[in-house]
Amino acid sequence: MLQGGRSSEHDVSLDSAQAVVRGLDPDRYDVTTIEIPREGPWLLAQDEAAGLDVVFPVLHGPFGEDGAVQGLLELAGVAYVGAGVTASALAMDKDLFKSVMRDKGVPVARSVTLRPGDEVESPFGFPCVVKPARLGSSVGISIVRAEAELAAAVELAFAHDEKILVEEFLDGVEVECSVLGNADPIASIPGEIVPLASEWYDYEAKYAEGGMELVVPPRVAPESVARVQELAVAAFVASDCEGMARVDCFVRPGGEVVVNELNTIPGFTATSVYAKLFEASGIPYPELLDRLVELALERRDRRARLRY
Repeated sequence: MLQGGRSSEHDVSLDSAQAVVRGLDPDRYDVTTIEIPREGPWLLAQDEAAGLDVVFPVLHGPFGEDGAVQGLLELAGVAYVGAGVTASALAMDKDLFKSVMRDKGVPVARSVTLRPGDEVESPFGFPCVVKPARLGSSVGISIVRAEAELAAAVELAFAHDEKILVEEFLDGVEVECSVLGNADPIASIPGEIVPLASEWYDYEAKYAEGGMELVVPPRVAPESVARVQELAVAAFVASDCEGMARVDCFVRPGGEVVVNELNTIPGFTATSVYAKLFEASGIPYPELLDRLVELALERRDRRARLRY
C-alpha cells in the first residue's frame, strides 16, 4: 500500500489507504504499508519492501496520480493497481485531457489555456470557471461571476500551476460514474452530487463531514443516465485507462451530457463516491478491491508477453 504523498491531498490519501487496508481480506493478502510524507522520503526499511506482488498506489494529485510513481513502478517491473503512465499524466492535465476528448468525440466544456504573461480574459463571458490545469480536488478553482473577480481568480490558480484554464460555466446536475476494468471496462450506476457545505462541489464539500449528499441513481432522465455511463466508458478508453477511474459529468438542462474530468485515483474509502457507486451496482467494497488487484496482475502478465 503506497499512501501519503507530497500533494495537498496527503491526508485524504491516508484515509483512503487505511480504508483499503481494512477492506482487504487478511486471509488472502499480506499488506505492507509505505508512507510518503509531504517532504518526500519513503518511510520503510529497504528489506521490508522486497518481494511485493502488487502495489496499490492510493496517492492523490501531483507526485502520485500524474504518472510519476507509475513510471517508477514500470521501471521496477512491479504490478500496480490503476492507470498507467500515459493515462495518469493525461488525466491530470485538464488541458491535454480536453484536447484528446475532443479528438475522440467526447463532449467537454469549452476552455482556453493561459500561461504566465498571457492576456487575461474570459471569451465565454460570466460566470466562468478558472482552475489550475494539473491539480485535483478543486484546489485553486474559482467560479468567477463578474469581470472584476477574474484577475484574483487567475492569480490564485497560478499560485498552484504554471498552466491554467478558463472554462465556460456549465449549468446543470453534476453526476459521477465509476469505471472498472482493463480491456472491457464496465460503468457503475451513476450518482448525483449535491453540495451541502458550500455553493458548489469544492474541497470542503468533498471532504468535510456532511459536505455533500450522493443521490443514486441521479435525478435525471433515464436517457441521460445511460449517456453518462456511455461517455464514462468512452472517456476511460480514449484516455488509455486501465483498472479504475471516476468520470465526472454535467447533465445540462435538456439532457445533454458533458464530461468534466476523469480521476484515475479517486477517493477510496468505503464511503467514497467510487466505491459507493459500485456498491449500488452490486459490487461490494472487498470484492471491488479483489477485482482491482486481479486487473493489476492481468495487465502485468499480459504486457510481459510483449517484445521490447
